[in-house]
Amino acid sequence: MLRLLSLGALAAALTAAPRTARAQDSLTLQQAIALAERQGLQAQAARSALEAAMARDRAYGARLLPQISLGGTVPNYSRAIVPVVQPDGSQLFTPLQQTSSQLGLTVSQKLPFTGGNLSVSSTLQRFQMSGAQQVRTWSSAPMTVSLTQPILRPNTIKWDSREQDIRAEIARRQYLEAREQVAQQAANAFFDLYSARSSLDNATRNAAVNDTLYTLNKGRFQVGKIGENDLLQSELALLRARTAVDGAKLDYDRALAGFRLAINVPTGADVHIAVTPDVPAVPLDTARAVAEALHNSSIVATLDLQDVQARRAVTQARLSTGIGATLQASFGFNASGSGPNAAYQNLLQAQQLSLGLQVPLVQWGAHSADVQAAKADAQQAAATAQATREQTVQNARFAALQLAQAARNLTVSAKADTVAAKRFTVAYERYVIGKITIDNLYIAQNDKDQALLQYVQALRGYWSAYYQLRLLTLYDFVNGRRLVP
Repeated sequence: MLRLLSLGALAAALTAAPRTARAQDSLTLQQAIALAERQGLQAQAARSALEAAMARDRAYGARLLPQISLGGTVPNYSRAIVPVVQPDGSQLFTPLQQTSSQLGLTVSQKLPFTGGNLSVSSTLQRFQMSGAQQVRTWSSAPMTVSLTQPILRPNTIKWDSREQDIRAEIARRQYLEAREQVAQQAANAFFDLYSARSSLDNATRNAAVNDTLYTLNKGRFQVGKIGENDLLQSELALLRARTAVDGAKLDYDRALAGFRLAINVPTGADVHIAVTPDVPAVPLDTARAVAEALHNSSIVATLDLQDVQARRAVTQARLSTGIGATLQASFGFNASGSGPNAAYQNLLQAQQLSLGLQVPLVQWGAHSADVQAAKADAQQAAATAQATREQTVQNARFAALQLAQAARNLTVSAKADTVAAKRFTVAYERYVIGKITIDNLYIAQNDKDQALLQYVQALRGYWSAYYQLRLLTLYDFVNGRRLVP
């Protein structure tokens, strides 16, 4: 598609600042978007959010690995007067001084399949008492294997793992969507600047043309070829054109400041843009758009998370307040002695086994009510998810249709801009030789201005629709691949 904006010899002869190509260092749309995605403030915030989410995901995964910890009390000291029972049954208040120390090394491992916890520990203790009695002893447990296992209770580790996997995927998709939003906003700022620049260039040309017309009409009025009304109309058009130039300059400065902010360059940086009429040809494939939106959208992943959370709530309501038990078992060796070496000799077995039962007898229907409420919440979440998926399907489908419509509008607007510019050139030349009235000339000039504005808006609308489709589907339709971080 080639855009022909032709004012012919009129533009070269009557404009002091014709529309010319920018320098080679001017930013194209894709370069501006790349800058915004690399150094824009919103892009930086999106990358930081992704990094935080990935760090939390790595931290969660690390906590599922064996955990090694060292802890103890070194020392625990107390000194007080305590009652001591004498052989005759009386009590004697005697100063007593106690010092104890403990150090332990523990390796623990969560059990994702059962929801329990397995640990292996080794401890060493020292106890010393002075006063009425003198005691000094050491105690060790070189190895103790312990298991804690809930029974008929929700497996929180399994549910946490499911939720964490989805959260990590949501964070990745949200980053891609944030990046596409940055691209869309950069494109909007780019075309804001292009529209403002085009309006300023057009206003400048119109002012030059109307100044020439006013000079010509003053001469015609002096020789009686036109009436005073036409002269005044020409002067009014010149004044309006000059006012339009001032307004266009302000709009251009505002758009330039917004574009600098979008790509995060200093306020005084010299920025130029280069706009080409070429746009990517995207095939109309609503089925592909819908499929990719349902597969890639963060909204759909969020619905998956809500589904997992709803099913978890039902499981917790059913198991948390019902019949349950907790199994605790340990096996190891321990010994004691007067010194640290003696504490590791003549080891004896140490076992422990306990099964704690929780059997609710009267709950007055609270358990069944909790389960019923959780199931109702799950049904609500399912209905909301279905509605959201249907809305996602519609959004993706109409985004694809909107892009196709934008491409057709761009083709028509480009042709209309070319025709309107040529018509104004012809009208100007005919007015100079006295073939048409000044009203017809100004109608042609207004049509030319409107056609230019509509072309700029059509070009902007195409790129806005293009990045909207990418945002909703996270799919590159030009290269036929899914977007990746």
